[in-house]
Amino acid sequence: MQLPFPLAEDPDALSLEKGRKLFAGNTDFLKGVVAMSGLPPDDRIEVCFAGRSNVGKSSLINALTGRKGLARASNTPGRTQEINFFTCGEDHYLVDLPGYGYANAPLPVVEKWQKLLKQYLSGRQSLRRAFVLIDTRHGIKKVDEEILTLLDKSAVTFQCVLTKADKVKAADREKVLTQVRSKLSQHPAAFPEIVLTSSEKGDGIGTLRAIIASLV
Repeated sequence: MQLPFPLAEDPDALSLEKGRKLFAGNTDFLKGVVAMSGLPPDDRIEVCFAGRSNVGKSSLINALTGRKGLARASNTPGRTQEINFFTCGEDHYLVDLPGYGYANAPLPVVEKWQKLLKQYLSGRQSLRRAFVLIDTRHGIKKVDEEILTLLDKSAVTFQCVLTKADKVKAADREKVLTQVRSKLSQHPAAFPEIVLTSSEKGDGIGTLRAIIASLV
């Protein structure tokens, strides 16, 4: 019996190479955006990365691009206070969304981020998929549910990416996967595959690159 929300299978050689080529090109920081008026033209294929603070979002972007310092990793929750755009090759944007959850920032600042996030997700025509990062050690928490519901309401297809998989034993990982699958089944915008990753070990990075390269 096929499990709901199976783990993404390893891509074939052609898809793997397509993903490698996409991320082998230049990937550069373009701009940080604090208001909708600052968004770059929506003339490229765009994917965004969302996740609660300290889920490993910056580390994942750095692993995907092979550029250690491209996205700033920090142990301070809420350091990413803008929507950060990166150019990837000739026709892609990678978008790093502000970390949500226990952000180390004043409430008015957090509320401003949330408003900007909602506007971006609802109004960006070139956005092909949101990748929602979930820590494999913790599974989906209440604060994650809020962003998943927002993506449902915005009709933005999202795919769950489990991070830090190397930090969890196989038996414990299965328990987390069961919880994640149960939660995802309640969200109509969820893409029916999960990507298991470790930025430190490189697990799942080739698969995620291939998925991004396949979006048109």
